[in-house]
Order: sequence, then structure tokens, then C-alpha cells
Amino acid sequence: MTDKKHTYRVTVRWTGNEGCGTASYRSYSRNHEIHAPGKAAISASSDPAFRGDATRWNPEDMLVASLAACHKLWYLGLCAAAGVTVVAYEDDASGVMVEVQGGAGQFESVILRPKVIISADSDPDLAKTLHHKAHEMCFIARSVNFSVEHQPDISRESD
Repeated sequence: MTDKKHTYRVTVRWTGNEGCGTASYRSYSRNHEIHAPGKAAISASSDPAFRGDATRWNPEDMLVASLAACHKLWYLGLCAAAGVTVVAYEDDASGVMVEVQGGAGQFESVILRPKVIISADSDPDLAKTLHHKAHEMCFIARSVNFSVEHQPDISRESD
């Protein structure tokens, strides 16, 4: 089988011109919209630490969310194939970004903390092991250059 390539296209439209463009660092909003064909727009901004709107998604939020969602999608698929019935899944993920002198920065780590409830007849050891496989398979985790850990909490429906 040959490798498949998938292309993803989005449009990012700055909506933060408050009348004088980028005449100064404080003269404009960091607000923008993210569009993709056939999908609802995402209202976004920068992190509030960088003069952004705290009520909007920022790129850092979306990176952590992408890692958590990718892991979840792989995990649920692997569980379905392995006979583990997941009845609930919630991840309280967090990431740490280090800002260096001069303003640049990078993520140093993300921790995924999925709380998974499986059916009473599912194997909790297998359910936990499948998190390792999901991590190995996640496209996003395989693409980043920082640590992505997972700390799953598995419980059965009857627990």
C-alpha cells in the first residue's frame, strides 16, 4: 500500500482592524475567524497574555484541543475494535508553553487526562493499554516536537 496524503485547507481572516490597522501594537484587536469549507466559523483571538480576547479560542487552546481530540478518536476506534465498550469519555488536558525573552516561545509539554467509563463487562487493563496504542497512532501527537503524556483514569459503569 502506498502512503496516502491528506490536505487540509482553512482560511484565517483577521477581523481586528479597529480603524487604523496596525499603526501601533495597541491599535488593533487580535480577533480573527477561522473558516473551512462546509464548517461553522471559529471565533478566535490570541491568548489574553498577548492582548487577546479571553472569550475566544486561541491557537494554544486549539493545539491542546487537537491533541486531546485526536487521542480520543483513536482511542474510541481502538476500543471498538478490541471489544472494549466505552460509555463516557472526558479529557481534562493541559499544555505548558514557555515564552522566552524577546517574545518567541514553544510548547514544552501537554498532558492528557482522559476519564473513561467502560461497560461492566469490559476489561479495564486492556482499556488502559489501548491508550498507549492511541498515543502511537495519533497524527497530531506524532507531528509535534514536545512531550505528550497521557494519564488515563479508567472505571467501570458499576464502580
